[in-house]
Amino acid sequence: MEMHQLRYFAAVVDEGSFTAAAVRLHVSQSGISTQVGKLERELGQQLLERASRGGIRLTPAGEAILPLAKNALATLDDIQHTAAEFAEAVRGRVRLGMITGCSIPPFLDVVADLGRTHPGIELSLHEDDSELLQSHVLARTLDLALIGFAGEADPELDASVFVDEPIAAVVPIGHPLDRKTVRLADLRTGEKILGLTRGTGIRAAYDRSCLQLGLEPRVDIEAGSPTTLLRLAERGAGVAVLSPSSAVGVPTLRVIPLKDAAVHARLGLVARRDRHSPAVRLLRAKLRAALGGS
Repeated sequence: MEMHQLRYFAAVVDEGSFTAAAVRLHVSQSGISTQVGKLERELGQQLLERASRGGIRLTPAGEAILPLAKNALATLDDIQHTAAEFAEAVRGRVRLGMITGCSIPPFLDVVADLGRTHPGIELSLHEDDSELLQSHVLARTLDLALIGFAGEADPELDASVFVDEPIAAVVPIGHPLDRKTVRLADLRTGEKILGLTRGTGIRAAYDRSCLQLGLEPRVDIEAGSPTTLLRLAERGAGVAVLSPSSAVGVPTLRVIPLKDAAVHARLGLVARRDRHSPAVRLLRAKLRAALGGS
């Protein structure tokens, strides 16, 4: 089955005859008749009956299939229109937010390449903590933002999640808590708790997990960077609460699952549930493709 066969079939019905459809589509009448005949043979159903004076009449099968054919044609038109919007001619301004200190290579690659591939798009980039970035997106002062958050995103936002991890305790190898699993309450037995600053997704996941257990979400030493917390943990300053991926490649440290921490930390691209400009949609699609996720 070819899309042009569906288009010819719909045009014959709309115009009321093969002749009028041929004139509208600038195709020979015999060409339209041949293609509609092929469509009927492929479907195994007669769709049209020739009526008096050159007119046509839909068969019951034709009546059932016509709206489906028109929906398929409308979808094809939408695909072609959207593809055209994503061509190099796309112009406009995009205000993009990202978490402070973001070093995710695929994200940075897309941002760096945009100016070369789509010079008509004016991109402004804003760094801040996740809570403030989310508030800017909600207030429409940012179009998109890469943020960390805990649990579910704000219901007014459409979120594409790229990382979804439980929080964990990170300790030096041989530490008293270096075992298979620990509980959040175990971190309070004479240990200093090292955590990220408020406004980050991992900190929000830790705070909410504690509150669900009736625990005060205590943090003794705060830092804005997971790397800083890892270095402090290496030096015996305390137990760092981070995502497991934060400590990948650090051989002196062990990641210990927090078995009762119910709220996950997530990293995702968020935007309001609005109709966005072609430039915003293009950048959003590129970031989603580069970062993956759901």
